[in-house]
Amino acid sequence: MPIFPKSNLPTCIARGDKKYPNRLKDLYDPPSNLYIDGELSMLNKPMIAIVGSRMASPEGLKNAAAFAQELSRAGLLIVSGLARGIDGAAHQATLNLGPKHFTMAVCGAGVDVIYPKEHLDLARNIRKQGLLVSEYPSGTPPKSGHFPRRNRIIAAFSIGVLVIEAAEKSGSLITARLALDLGREVFAIPGSIRKPLSRGCNLLIQQGAKLVQNPEDVLEDLIFEKNPV
Repeated sequence: MPIFPKSNLPTCIARGDKKYPNRLKDLYDPPSNLYIDGELSMLNKPMIAIVGSRMASPEGLKNAAAFAQELSRAGLLIVSGLARGIDGAAHQATLNLGPKHFTMAVCGAGVDVIYPKEHLDLARNIRKQGLLVSEYPSGTPPKSGHFPRRNRIIAAFSIGVLVIEAAEKSGSLITARLALDLGREVFAIPGSIRKPLSRGCNLLIQQGAKLVQNPEDVLEDLIFEKNPV
């Protein structure tokens, strides 16, 4: 499993520390510790989560990249989970905009243990242009139970969650429902009723998520300082 050099130790912020992010205090079970590899001041930026299927279609990947870039240009930090598919596309598209655009990956392992392994270079670039964050200490391997718990951190950090392609039973829907419980905005891109990866988004829309067709549909519902750069 790829691990960053031990000389680059993450910063640990304990719950109760004045630097502990206020947004996480909205959770009924906020992390006891938060391990961060990156610039701490970015934790205070307005964030939107972009999440979706690991097995995304080419159209889904294209949508993830397009929405990530436009929302980043508007002044939002793009949050996702470093997974294959939609997560990776959103992170990479943000990085492609250049040094004034930022992304944060919330990890299901220690921030020095990169999963999936093919995202090692992506994670290295996120460290330079954003943040890697985890509630797990350095050296913690990825485990299946870590990822649903990671999703609550993604939801809490964000002022909104955008779901792009998701099956009816998926981690992306967990993130969206947690966001709703926390009073965050939830957005979903609709799709064909005949496509399994559209069913989760269509279900969210039935349950009250906002149907969006372009980034402007997202931005009109969010309150933050737009276009600060």
